[in-house]
Amino acid sequence: MRIVLASGNTGKIREIQALLLPRNIQVLPQSAFAIAEAEETAPTFLENALLKARNASKYSGLPALADDSGLEVDALNGAPGIYSARYAGSQAGTQANNMKLLEALEGFDSDQRRARFRCVLVYLRHPFDPAPLITQGVWEGIIAKTLQGEGGFGYDPLFYLPELGKTAAELSPEEKNRLSHRGKALRQLLEVLPKTVPSNHEGY
Repeated sequence: MRIVLASGNTGKIREIQALLLPRNIQVLPQSAFAIAEAEETAPTFLENALLKARNASKYSGLPALADDSGLEVDALNGAPGIYSARYAGSQAGTQANNMKLLEALEGFDSDQRRARFRCVLVYLRHPFDPAPLITQGVWEGIIAKTLQGEGGFGYDPLFYLPELGKTAAELSPEEKNRLSHRGKALRQLLEVLPKTVPSNHEGY
C-alpha cells in the first residue's frame, strides 16, 4: 500500500516511515510529488491535519496521511499549541523556538512546567473522503530548564520525562516511537486501517 504523507518535516517523516514500513505501507513524502505545503489556517490540530491531508491527496492521487501536532504547556495556557513550529516567528527555527519557550518559563518551578505533546492524525482514502480516520495521541512530561540530548527534533531536548530521568532527545528512536504521542496515534490508526484499504492495495 502506498500513501502520501502531508509533511515536509524530516523528523516526522522518519518516525512515521519507521512505524509503518513493517506493515508493508510505503510512505511517500509529499515532496516526492512536488506538492506545496498547505497553509495551516485553522484553529485546531484536527482541522489543520484535514487541510493538509486533503491537499496532499488531491495533488498526489493517493490516500493521504497528515499529522498535526504540538506542545501544550499548562503554565502558558496551552501555548505554543498549534503554533509550536512557528512559536518564535514564521521563519524561526528549532533553536529560536526552544529559547523562546525557556524565556517564557523563566522563574517557574518544575511542578509548574507540566506539558504534553499532542498529535492528531488524519487518514483520507481520497481528497473528498467524507469519513476520514482520525486518531490522537498524548505524551505527558515537563519542560526542562536546559537543553538536554542530541536526538529527536523540535522541542525534544526540553521535554523531560520524570519517570525515565531523560528528555525525549535522550531516547533512542525505538524508545521514542514506543512512548511518543505520534507513536500512540499511529498504533491506533493501524488498528483500524486494514479494515479500510482495498484488498489489492492499489488505493482509490
